Amino acid sequence: MPAQPIAIKKTGLVTSVGLSAPASCAAIRAKVSNPTETRFIDSGGEWIMAHQVPLEKPWRGRTKLTKMAAMAIAECLDGIPREEWTSMPLLLCVAERERPGRLEGLDDQLFLDIQQELDARFAPGSAIVAHGRVSAAIALVQARQLIYGSKVPHVIVAAVDSLLTWPTLSVYEREGRLLTARNSNGFMPGEAGGALLLGRWGGKAELLCTGIGFGVEKAHIDSGEPLRAEGLTLAIKGALADAGCEMHDLDYRITDLSGEQYYFKEAALALSRTLRKRKEAFDIWHPAECTGEAGAAVGVAVFALADAACRKAYSLGPHILTHLANDKGQRFAVVLNFGVP
Repeated sequence: MPAQPIAIKKTGLVTSVGLSAPASCAAIRAKVSNPTETRFIDSGGEWIMAHQVPLEKPWRGRTKLTKMAAMAIAECLDGIPREEWTSMPLLLCVAERERPGRLEGLDDQLFLDIQQELDARFAPGSAIVAHGRVSAAIALVQARQLIYGSKVPHVIVAAVDSLLTWPTLSVYEREGRLLTARNSNGFMPGEAGGALLLGRWGGKAELLCTGIGFGVEKAHIDSGEPLRAEGLTLAIKGALADAGCEMHDLDYRITDLSGEQYYFKEAALALSRTLRKRKEAFDIWHPAECTGEAGAAVGVAVFALADAACRKAYSLGPHILTHLANDKGQRFAVVLNFGVP
């Protein structure tokens, strides 16, 4: 039995296909997609399509990030007295510092903006996790230390991101990474906000994070080196060892894959190097096909979808592997189990 399982108590999610976790997860289950035209044109003269979150006003930039994050956190903490929020650290996941066109203020002002929007203050131990798509997994590691090391009852992991600015889109379009009429090997950009309330296992059926593993891929997407998925393989093996199980014990996968062939190839290579017993099926879910590439928010979306699938009984089984990757080579894998650790 894993020594330090973390339970996902509640979730919140704001995406282009739903402004709550139930709505978003139901849309993802049904494979609903809602891309719309942006204000930007690609090099072929076509409008760039993206998954845009439809809020009540046309907010943009850091203001929109604040609104999305606050909505997700408020949903996640719904029913919990406001005075208890001050005892919960908030780990806020945002874009990596290397992100083209990264907005200013993500490392300091955004956290203050969210507190002001919610009219709330969060506990000491709160932090910014600026590692893009792997941020949610890094936040899980930090949350486990807070829960078991510092004896904090609950931790909030929130994430918010948007790729829908021209300084960001122009770089990805120039590098041939956007999905357009002229390029099928790319992703459709998106934006989202999400939140998870984490704590110790409460003795009932809950989605538990039982294993976390980390690796570094030297042959990252723009390295030019041959890909052998060594980083993701190491991360998966670490997560399996931490959880005390083998790859064939798991039922299916939920990942951050968003359309680029590189990451699908990496997932396939890592599977071939870690699965030692034949399985009739080992499905892979990737919510980004419905929500778009949402950067730092995708990790929370992955965990929220796993939680909804288990609680609504449409999961392919109680044992799930998730894995996340960012462009600079960081790889994380997380083993999830629904029920008793």
